[in-house]
Order: sequence, then structure tokens, then C-alpha cells
Amino acid sequence: MSDYVLDASAVLVLLNQEPGSEVVEEALSGEATVMNAVNYTEVVSKLASVGMPPKTIAGALEPLGLTVQHHDRAVAEQAGLLYPATHRQGLSLGDRSCLALAKSLKLPALTADKAWVGLDIGVKVKLVR
Repeated sequence: MSDYVLDASAVLVLLNQEPGSEVVEEALSGEATVMNAVNYTEVVSKLASVGMPPKTIAGALEPLGLTVQHHDRAVAEQAGLLYPATHRQGLSLGDRSCLALAKSLKLPALTADKAWVGLDIGVKVKLVR
């Protein structure tokens, strides 16, 4: 069983059937596979930016069975506090939101973003490729 907090990049790897998609599929079989609302917004934005209609986007994401967590005050504060430790690696607000949720839930983060490897922030990071 695999329990993770998914980054937008991991979901996009799956939807685009890129290398590493099998790792994301396996993660989705877990009981606690979640995504921060900020990262979910990133996925929807990316799909919309390439012209995918809203119903098609919903049809692509709904079967994944993701639990989308609110970006509440505690996670927002934690994401902000991660800035000093992550800005040199170029991590975005979405990246830090994923990591903050992973830290609060004590789950590893699943991403395709290699810049996350080696961060010393108290979150285990697993790369999909």
C-alpha cells in the first residue's frame, strides 16, 4: 500500500502517460493518497491551458479518486515557512504547498520535480522517475 501527497507534476505524468506513470498509478492504490487544493488547481490550469474542455478535465481527474485537501491556515503558514529552505532550488508556492501538506500529514510527497531531492525540511520525497 502506498500513501502519498501528490504534486501536480506527478498527476500530469500520469495523465500524459509519461515515464514514471506506473509509479503514480501504484501510489493511487493507497488509502491516503491526497493532493493539496493548490496543486489540484495547477493540474486543472495546465489541462485548461492546452484547450481541454471543463467536462473532459473533470472526466480525466475524477476517476483518479484523489482526496483534495483544503489549503488551510496551518498548511499555508507551513508553506510560507518553507520558503527560506526552498527558494534557492526554485520551488514555487504550489511545490511548497504540497510539501507542507505532506509534512502536516506525515506522508511522503510524490513528484517529478528533481529539485526537491536533498531538501532538509522533514519531508520524505519520492521521485516518479
